[in-house]
Amino acid sequence: MRPRIAIPADTLTEATNIINKRNAAFAPRPLIEAVVKSGGLPVILPSVDDELTADYLDLFDGVIFAGGADVDPTFFHEEPHQRLGATYLKRDLFEISLLKKALAANKAVMGICRGMQLINIGLGGSVYQDLSEDPRQTLKHNQAAPGNLPSHHVTVKKDSRLFKLVGRRPYVNSRHHQALYKIAPGLVVTAVADDQVPEAVESIANDQILAVQWHPENMFKHYQYSQKLFADLINRAASRQ
Repeated sequence: MRPRIAIPADTLTEATNIINKRNAAFAPRPLIEAVVKSGGLPVILPSVDDELTADYLDLFDGVIFAGGADVDPTFFHEEPHQRLGATYLKRDLFEISLLKKALAANKAVMGICRGMQLINIGLGGSVYQDLSEDPRQTLKHNQAAPGNLPSHHVTVKKDSRLFKLVGRRPYVNSRHHQALYKIAPGLVVTAVADDQVPEAVESIANDQILAVQWHPENMFKHYQYSQKLFADLINRAASRQ
């Protein structure tokens, strides 16, 4: 049986005259295809009240927290910065609750872009609400190049799980205006951009969490090291079946 990989759905919040599209739940097609190609079975989870998230646990072996809107800064005890992007509180409440329950149930966890930030916040860390707050930031982290092409390199720690998958200097895409600030207990930064902005985190004590700041779902068809990240999640999920 293929490992079942949960993808918490985003919500279409734009105004529409089509009644069945109002607040519709959706997941990125490239992410679905990446999971299938890597041997997993994607399971899309619409947001529900956070007290119901435990009822989803039997449906999946691993979970991907995907990209999307900024996380509401009240989760790390800050008021909104003037350059904060769009937020959607209902998704944040659902995903943070699902994250905590999935970790307690020993599910395999992957984060992508916002997903890495959400994992860090959900476990007690924080982010710079905009990269203008980060005194280290000098690179262009929100690329103008097409999103399926790489735009800058990252340096990976040699003793990390990520190093075994992507090597020392992968060339990655980049579409974010926030970055990790305080790193949550239990996580360690395992890759940085050349301006030292964090680009990946892993769990310290085990193999349960691996998260990256870039978007491998947009690069997996042509860059093998991106596909390896999904294969790793499938392997970790399979070991938990």
